[in-house]
Order: sequence, then C-alpha cells, then structure tokens
Amino acid sequence: MPRSFVPAALGMSLLLVGCATTSAPITTDDHAPLMPSTLFPGGAEAFTAWQCSPDQGLVTAALEDELRLWSAHGAWRLAPAVVASGERYEMGELSFWQKEEGAIVESPRGRLECQANMRRLALTREQRPGVMFYARGNEPGWTASLAHDRPTVHLSLDYGSREQTLPYRVTQMDNETGRVILASGRGDTPFELRIEARACFDDMSGEPFPARVTLNVDGEQYRGCGQGIAP
Repeated sequence: MPRSFVPAALGMSLLLVGCATTSAPITTDDHAPLMPSTLFPGGAEAFTAWQCSPDQGLVTAALEDELRLWSAHGAWRLAPAVVASGERYEMGELSFWQKEEGAIVESPRGRLECQANMRRLALTREQRPGVMFYARGNEPGWTASLAHDRPTVHLSLDYGSREQTLPYRVTQMDNETGRVILASGRGDTPFELRIEARACFDDMSGEPFPARVTLNVDGEQYRGCGQGIAP
C-alpha cells in the first residue's frame, strides 16, 4: 500500500521521513495477527544494503512490479518507470534510479548518491519453519520468533542460555507506518516487543533487514533487526 514521501533536510543529511499515525490497542484471539506488509520482502529473493551520501543507509528489495525501499524513518513501495539505461522506480516525486552497483535517490528536497555494499538472501519459511517474523541481535546474542499460526513468541536470550515460549497480545498495530507493539499475555512473565519498518543493519555483520526490533524483558533491553517471513 503506497505511502506519502516527505523528505526533510537535517544538517548535511537527507532524511527519508514518513508520517506517523497512531492506533488504538488491539487484542488477539487464538490466531496469529496479520503483520504489516512493509515488514516483508514481498516475494523478493534478497535485500540490498546501500550506503549513501549525505550519510545514511538504505535497504531495498526488488520485485518484478515494484521496489520496496526502507530508510531510517519509514518504508515505501515504488513502481517501475521506463528509462534508457539502468532500472528506475518512482512514487510521486520520489525516485530511485539504479545503474549497476550505484543508485541516485531524488525527491523535491534533495538527492542521495548511493552505492550497494551488501546483499542478504531473504529468510524463507523453509529455513524457519512455522515462523512468521524473526528477529535477532547481538551482545548478548538473542532471537525472537513469532509463530505463524498462534499468538506466541519464542525468545532465546543471552546466547541461548534462557529460552521460553510465551503468548502475546497486540497493543498497537499500524499497517501504514509498519509499527507493531506486542506485550506478554501472561502477568508473571512481562515483556514488550516493538517492531518498526525501518532500514536496519546487523551491528556485527552489517547485513540489511527491513525492520528494527526492540525487546524489553526482565529489566533488560535488547536491540536488533528482523524480517517477516511469508508462507
């Protein structure tokens, strides 16, 4: 679902900024909720990380009929445009023009010159059976896996020394901005998992992801990246 593109200048950096919206708390039944499409590759085989000037990182996933683009501030879906060379995608006055390993991103407020610096194959259901969304982080190593059929999450914390599968409830689901907030479904084991459709890069490997994830549990905060996994 296309979104508006509102770029803004901040110092020497060009930011890709999305409009925030709010939504009322939501509860779930025995079925896993549908997650925002901006958390998924949409059938793309891989994610590409771009380093741009002015300084910022972008993530893209290319499909036959669109380009999915993530920045530090939001996510967009651009349609193909006809060009003499390279591959160009547009949404309103936002454009992404790729030529080999370079790309130009333009908007009414400025221009980014970008270079592709890493490619990561998208996770599949075959690799993560039964998982609808997978997140991971480092130091200490942790993972969170949302089941595809029921509102449960498997948490593996502190390099796998603590593992638990817990029910959750949805307290916020914003499909437009790609923001999801989950809370524990059990009073004796509280946690909060925040997921946002934003360009994210693993802080050890640099691998690109379409979601930033923050997990708060037992008074500790874990940060990392994640990706939705389609059937």
